[in-house]
Amino acid sequence: MASATYETRRGQIEAYFDRTAAETWARLTSDAPVSGIRATVRAGRDRMRATLVDWLGADLGDKRLLDAGCGTGALSMAAAAKGAEVVAIDLSGTLVEVARERLAGDAAAARIALHVGDMLSPEFGCFDHVVAMDSLIHYRAADKVDALAQFAARTRGSILFTFAPRTPLLGIMHAVGRLFPRGDRAPAIEPVSEARLRALIAAEPRLAAFRVARTLRIKSGFYTSQAMELVRR
Repeated sequence: MASATYETRRGQIEAYFDRTAAETWARLTSDAPVSGIRATVRAGRDRMRATLVDWLGADLGDKRLLDAGCGTGALSMAAAAKGAEVVAIDLSGTLVEVARERLAGDAAAARIALHVGDMLSPEFGCFDHVVAMDSLIHYRAADKVDALAQFAARTRGSILFTFAPRTPLLGIMHAVGRLFPRGDRAPAIEPVSEARLRALIAAEPRLAAFRVARTLRIKSGFYTSQAMELVRR
C-alpha cells in the first residue's frame, strides 16, 4: 500500500511531466541539439542507461522486465533489443505517447507493452527483472525502500534502481531550491546517503531475500545519480 507521501509526490510528478516538462523531456531524450547544461544531463543519463542495461546481462531472451518509470522508452528499447519482454510503465501519458511514436517501426517494438499508470501496481504481474532508472529520486528514503519492497514481492531476479546520492553540492542545491516559489519547478529531488539507504534496505523485512550487489555513481555536469543492484541471496 502506497504511503500518503508517495501518493502526494506521485501526483506532483505526473502533473509536472504531463503539463510542464513534456516537450523539454522529449527533446532531452532525443538526439536534437540542447544547451550545454542539458547536454551534460543527457550524457549522464545515457551512461546510466547503458550501465543498467549492461548489468542485466547479454541475453534477456525469455525474461520479463518491468521498466518502472519508462519515460520516452529508451531503456525499454535497449532491453527489448536483448530479447526481453518489456512492460513499460509511466505516470505521464504524454511521455508514453512519445515512446509509442519512437517505437513505430522499431524491430523490438513487438516485445514492449506500454502503459500509463503507477509502476507499483500489482496488476502488471511478476517479473524476472525490475529497472527503475531515475524514477525513485523524487521520493523520500522511506518511500524509496517501500517501493523496492513492493517490487521485490513480484521479482524473481534482480532490481536495478538509481538514487540521488547525498553530497555537499546536492545538499546545497536542494536547500536553495526550497527557497524559491514552486511555480513550474520540477518536484524536488530527495537525496539520500548510500550508508543510510543500505541500512534502510537491510532493516526492511520484505527485502530480507535480497542483498545489495553492484553500485556505481555517475556524474556528468549537472547530472549526478547512483545505480544500485539488488539480487536474491
